[in-house]
Amino acid sequence: MTAPCRVVAQMTNFVSHVRDSGMDPDTVPLTFFRKTSGSISGPYDEIVKPGHVRFLDYEIELGLVVGRPLDVGATVTAANWKDHIAGDVVTNDVSARDLQLPKTQFYETKSYPTFTPVGPALVLFDAGELHRLAELQLVLKVNGEIRQNSDLTDMIYSPLRALQELSRFQALATGDLILTGTPVGPALKAPPKPVELLAAFLPPATKWKASHIPPSPAPRPSGSRTGGRARDRSRM
Repeated sequence: MTAPCRVVAQMTNFVSHVRDSGMDPDTVPLTFFRKTSGSISGPYDEIVKPGHVRFLDYEIELGLVVGRPLDVGATVTAANWKDHIAGDVVTNDVSARDLQLPKTQFYETKSYPTFTPVGPALVLFDAGELHRLAELQLVLKVNGEIRQNSDLTDMIYSPLRALQELSRFQALATGDLILTGTPVGPALKAPPKPVELLAAFLPPATKWKASHIPPSPAPRPSGSRTGGRARDRSRM
């Protein structure tokens, strides 16, 4: 898998993460966003924090690498979706939270160079093995401390469902990367309910700063297989 390629990511796709974010997993929709392929980096490369960013966050995710191209309008079924997936990789969806939340957008704040560490292994699948995806365990550590630890039974929308939805509007080519969401454990948490209620009366930018952005220094994201230290570009 090499850049340039499409990087398509699912939002809020694990029950535990949705609840931790203060939402209801029974009503959360299937939603996607894009990241630039320029954000892809190696599993052991340093994660470079831009000088204007204060708060980095980590999200371990299972990445699915497209094998057979998927055209818009294609019919995706339980019998053939596996034909479109070549294999899987471990990824880290890094975010600049102090920009993401006030701006209420994802593209910029998840697309800086090195914000999508991938690898080190691409595990190629036989079609008969993909039914075992739920057995995979996602584990992310920060400075040796386990922050995320979940299997895929916590996933809300399966890869089949994601491909069916994407086939309505997004063509996918061989080598494109689909990120499938993250379980509970990112540094960003939903605020206590009283704070959330009070913040509802504030303008969006002020609301997110008051209720979500912590004053502490940014954590240094590192995954068990997508390692990488955070490096501050402002010090380069």
